[in-house]
Amino acid sequence: MPCKIIQPKHVHSTAGVGYSHVAMAGRTVYIAGQIALDPAGNLVGKGDAEAQTRQVYANLRAILVELGGGLGDIVKMTTYLTDRGQLEAFRRVRNAVFSEPFPPNTLLFIGGLAHPDYLVEIEAVAVLDCAPPAGTP
Repeated sequence: MPCKIIQPKHVHSTAGVGYSHVAMAGRTVYIAGQIALDPAGNLVGKGDAEAQTRQVYANLRAILVELGGGLGDIVKMTTYLTDRGQLEAFRRVRNAVFSEPFPPNTLLFIGGLAHPDYLVEIEAVAVLDCAPPAGTP
């Protein structure tokens, strides 16, 4: 199965920072942790976990759409929040983006992210053209 590294065009550049946004193995997409940077590299929602979560999901969506998929193809996420007080803001946005059954998600509260203004980071695994098994609600 061929593997490739992809730098999507519609999210911030990772040039010079030592990582790539996406690795693909067949139809499986591994997306590096997304932070609340817009395509120009500007932070969206300084001090606002809800705004940052919206931007993170927008980045995930942009990456998957560019690859021919969408948020519905996500099969696993890991979410990092820097404070327990951000949980409700995260849930409000998540509930607006996804409906039940939600994709599996590991949620961690951590002491900090790569920059002190980053409050939310989400990494994801997706399988393009993923369809739930027969009988799944």
